[in-house]
Amino acid sequence: MSLRPPVALLIGACLLLASPWPRAAQRADEHGAIEPPGTFSILGFDPTTGEIGAAVQSRVFSVGNGVLWAEAGVGAVATQAVVDVSYGPQGLALLRQGMAPKDIIKKVWDDDTDPGYRGQRWEKTGRQFAVINAKGEVAAYTGPTAPTEAADAQGKFCTAQGNTLGRPGAKNPQTGADAVWPPADGVKPSKVPAAMVAGFENSEMGPNGQRQHISLRLVAALEAGQAAGGDHRGQQSAALIVVKKDAGVWLHNDVVLRLQVDDSPEPIKELRRLVERGRGRGRGGQ
Repeated sequence: MSLRPPVALLIGACLLLASPWPRAAQRADEHGAIEPPGTFSILGFDPTTGEIGAAVQSRVFSVGNGVLWAEAGVGAVATQAVVDVSYGPQGLALLRQGMAPKDIIKKVWDDDTDPGYRGQRWEKTGRQFAVINAKGEVAAYTGPTAPTEAADAQGKFCTAQGNTLGRPGAKNPQTGADAVWPPADGVKPSKVPAAMVAGFENSEMGPNGQRQHISLRLVAALEAGQAAGGDHRGQQSAALIVVKKDAGVWLHNDVVLRLQVDDSPEPIKELRRLVERGRGRGRGGQ
């Protein structure tokens, strides 16, 4: 029995802290209501190596603080939108018990008492979260009041989900976002999650004909999601984690890679640079 604690990237908890972060960390509207965080993320599994991974990008400072949770040999969870960070550890605990991802989604949401946040409404119908187990089985939930546009999509050994999603297009001169918002053609289902799934699935083989590490495939998924519209507010931070029993550097380390880009105009590009550099260090699957 392992005594090692679960590895977690706490993404989104940054939005629950009253810190004067730069740019778009924690926002409030004209009535003082806190704006829910928006993000797009992917959970993935490599059945050849047994590695479990996840990656995320958002227009908030230090997205590597609450969204992604992962444990080697167990699975991973993403919790975002009108976020309840406790969904992460709850999901991992249920995965350890052998519960199926679809059942975890239902149980965690049903058990949510919808307590609000700091005296404000923080409705569970705005939650978005996803679960993957150590077999690559997945499930996701996008609440009907998650920040628009919001959607999720599933593929072979992966699930992608996002909110405040945009469309491809010229930069908005007022906000600097990568897609003009609101879109002239109105709100409609986003193409970002499906593009991320395709990015993950289609990047299994690299240009040299060899299998690519899951970390590179996760980055490819983020790149595909950004190209399909990304976060309509723009880019700021990104994070990635890959876990496998004893596959990290040093003794008894289940973390193959754990990377964060906290504040950058091109966080996905910087994340790729870090992944490519980090691939020369680990003992994980090739």
